Amino acid sequence: MSVGDGEAGGRAGGASVVGPGIADRVVVWAGFPLLGAGLGWLAAALAPWAASLRWVPFQGPLELVASIPNPQATIGGLVLGVVAGVVVAFLAEQDRMVVTVDDEQVTIAHGESVRTVHRSAITAVFLDGGQLVVLGRATEELAREGGDHDGRRLARTLLAHGYPWRADGDPHRDAYRRWVPDDPDLTAGAHALFRARALAVEKKDRQDTEQLRGELGRLGLVVREEGGRQFWRRTA
Repeated sequence: MSVGDGEAGGRAGGASVVGPGIADRVVVWAGFPLLGAGLGWLAAALAPWAASLRWVPFQGPLELVASIPNPQATIGGLVLGVVAGVVVAFLAEQDRMVVTVDDEQVTIAHGESVRTVHRSAITAVFLDGGQLVVLGRATEELAREGGDHDGRRLARTLLAHGYPWRADGDPHRDAYRRWVPDDPDLTAGAHALFRARALAVEKKDRQDTEQLRGELGRLGLVVREEGGRQFWRRTA
């Protein structure tokens, strides 16, 4: 069963593909460069006026832009705006998530990360704070990926292929407890990982945060965060 239209609901060898549709990607790749061009034109047009107001910050760059004659200033603003828009569109493209589902396995592609989980290993699939989570037979997390996705479309697709979608969210949510330093129920090694992860969360270092999540998972601990605070539970 395929869901949606375009790429969002295409079929590949009996599989259903859930991800941004062609229309969404056209909006990203056309919209951001156009928006950047508009902002570049506006910046070039307003630079002489803003440079005349001494209380406006960045007087040096403003005076430099104001000193460039037209049409060079306008053309330069348009070009820089388009380039900035293309960069933003590229970053948005890298962050998109595509989920491919068939009767045997689920493949989650998010940026450069690609993870495949076989149907026989999955006991629950749900959304947690915008992240797609897949649990295994020991209640461990087999996958946790965030991205721009449609929860209803994901639910319909996974249910159509017989996967245990949980509309009510994490079935083990009540088992979590907040991490606090020196909790006697955790080992010194686990505390060291939690402290390192807390620093990574504070710095918004996604790669380090996920790597430390994996290290804690190898200790039989599942971790999630809310508002910068870490919560944990043990696997079965």
